[in-house]
Amino acid sequence: MFIKHSKLVATFLIVIVVTLILTIWLGRSKPVKVITSTVDYGSVQDTVANTRAGTIKACRRAGISPSIGGQIASLPVKEGDEVTKGQVLMELWNEDLLAQKILSNREAIAAKAKAEQACILAEVAKREALRLQKMKKKGLVSEEGIDKAEGEAHAQMAACNAALATAEVSKAKVDVAQAKLERTRLTAPFAGTVAEVNGEIGEFITPSPVGIPTPPAVDLVDITCLYVSAPIDEVDASKIRVGMSVNISLDAFAKQTFKGEVRRVAPYVKEMEKQARTVDVEVDFIIPEDCQCMLPGYSTDIEVILKVREHILRIPTEAILEGNKILVFTEDGLLEERKIKTGLSNWTWTEVTDDLRKDEEVVVSVEREGVADGVTAVRDTQTSDND
Repeated sequence: MFIKHSKLVATFLIVIVVTLILTIWLGRSKPVKVITSTVDYGSVQDTVANTRAGTIKACRRAGISPSIGGQIASLPVKEGDEVTKGQVLMELWNEDLLAQKILSNREAIAAKAKAEQACILAEVAKREALRLQKMKKKGLVSEEGIDKAEGEAHAQMAACNAALATAEVSKAKVDVAQAKLERTRLTAPFAGTVAEVNGEIGEFITPSPVGIPTPPAVDLVDITCLYVSAPIDEVDASKIRVGMSVNISLDAFAKQTFKGEVRRVAPYVKEMEKQARTVDVEVDFIIPEDCQCMLPGYSTDIEVILKVREHILRIPTEAILEGNKILVFTEDGLLEERKIKTGLSNWTWTEVTDDLRKDEEVVVSVEREGVADGVTAVRDTQTSDND
């Protein structure tokens, strides 16, 4: 009886022990998957970036409209057309002005003919006065006759001069008529691409009232020359100088970075309601061919390079936690929190000046659930660790 009871107790104890072992084994935490980056040497740039999205802009862009109102009679271009300088883009009804120009031309021709007639008569009168003076020496003409001939010659010369002046006035009237006619024609101030046309044949357009902007009749863009305009925080803008190198990135070309150079820093600070005060910085593309695939209006970001340090120990900036702390992936598979000293930094890389060695691994997936000091971890084999 006693032996049987002892066996039951032993069996019960064994079951309890096995249950405890299984509970501990099943309850232990699984290793956390992390993405790591190997500490290595490279370059780090000290940069400042725009506070809000910048914009690709055309070096030359004009929203143009006729200087007078009227009815659209001709619209020889459409959106997307390439035009040359001086090409007619739009013409208003101008038959009355065209008739006025024809009339002015004919009046100018008539005035010129009258001037020629008057000047011929003046020349004839002058020759007649000279002939009479020669005859006077022979006593064949009276003094009175000579005076009359000379007076007639002077009168005819005055008539000639008056007629020439009238001809010049008529010529000027032709220029005035032409100028009025040109005001009804909208021409391209430079070669470019028609971005937008606001109006159709038969519609009436009017000039913009003073102080009230309205859509232009034609929006003309020269897309052969582009640049970047981006707002920089007023605190950072004081560090930027013309000629500094710039990294340009666009959402439309997410995997590319373009090289640029600061061409202008605005001489004033923009004050916009409910927004930080900024300074506009303009950047040229160093390689103009980079712009061939871009369009005005693309959103863009810039990083103005203030300083560069080569061959220094660096880690990805995304690996750094608050207080300059990082998580090191140790050889035994544990995550170890460590505080480091840093130098130059940007959005991508940060210089490490102490407390890290080359070839150590730091965790960059610090936002993942379960990633913390002291936990067991494994590398995420589905994701590359660094560049």
